[in-house]
Amino acid sequence: QLQLVESGGGLVQPGGSLRLSCAASGFTLNSYAIGWFRQAPGKEREGVSCISRSDITTYYADSVKGRFTISRDNGEVFLQMNNLKPEDTGVYYCAADMFEFDSSTNPTLWGFYWGQGTQVTVSS
Repeated sequence: QLQLVESGGGLVQPGGSLRLSCAASGFTLNSYAIGWFRQAPGKEREGVSCISRSDITTYYADSVKGRFTISRDNGEVFLQMNNLKPEDTGVYYCAADMFEFDSSTNPTLWGFYWGQGTQVTVSS
């Protein structure tokens, strides 16, 4: 069965850090662009960051630029999140597609495969 699995979420205080991981079961992530999305209660899903198949191109939403870093290593994709803010709270999902997304992409139309999500809560 082809699926993505996220891990690394948790509860952290404002200003803290978390590192999310996205791994694949049944296929390799190296053939796909990988994106991270998040959804807060009562809000629409939004694209946070993306890395291209070649790892050359990355995208970050304005709200996370300078704080989040996406990377790929040994078949996994990571999202390093620093200086976390309460507004970063939500369920974080990773997804795979052939081409990277940007700010104009509709999150509901992107991604062949999606994970089940991992909860990130930023609170004091």
